[in-house]
Amino acid sequence: MNILLAEDQAMIRTALASLLQLEADFQVTAAADGSAALKLLKQQPFDLLLSDIEMPGLSGIELAQYIQQQQLDTKVVIITTFGRAGYVKRAMDAGVGGFLLKDAPVEQLVQAIQQVMAGKKVVDSELLLNSLGEQDPLSDKERQALRLAADGKSTSEIATALYIAEGTARNYLSEAISKLHAANRIDAARIARQKGWL
Repeated sequence: MNILLAEDQAMIRTALASLLQLEADFQVTAAADGSAALKLLKQQPFDLLLSDIEMPGLSGIELAQYIQQQQLDTKVVIITTFGRAGYVKRAMDAGVGGFLLKDAPVEQLVQAIQQVMAGKKVVDSELLLNSLGEQDPLSDKERQALRLAADGKSTSEIATALYIAEGTARNYLSEAISKLHAANRIDAARIARQKGWL
């Protein structure tokens, strides 16, 4: 089985790749962030993407959305340190087959990979319970604008990055601020990140 591992923390990436390679039928290709993983996905087919959520470039959920949009045969398992409610719903909407916390034993991860490859859904029970909470009020464009704002980008830089007019970028940001009852764009990004909506 051909696995693409996307994880930006070098120690975790190396350890996970080594542990997974111990399985007889697992071949692991590692990517240091979301952008590197996307490049690899465009170059060759993978049976499974095993991805962190929060990474430079693209998040694990955005990679799953890409796989879904391109109708690739690649299954997706997300592993995360963060048990944030908003992540599970967004991941499931993006066609993710498995969602586990990084502190799960490696046997559980291997089992989850096998179940997802067999067409089943596997979600950590703690994450599942958390996900029954609040609904994410942000649109995809508002989320993208907020993420860029959190990275310190100006309104004009956000507009350029999203290929939209500056006024439209300002509208997305003010909508997000309003929906999250935030004081400003940075506060809105902080709230959205805490809830797993970013």
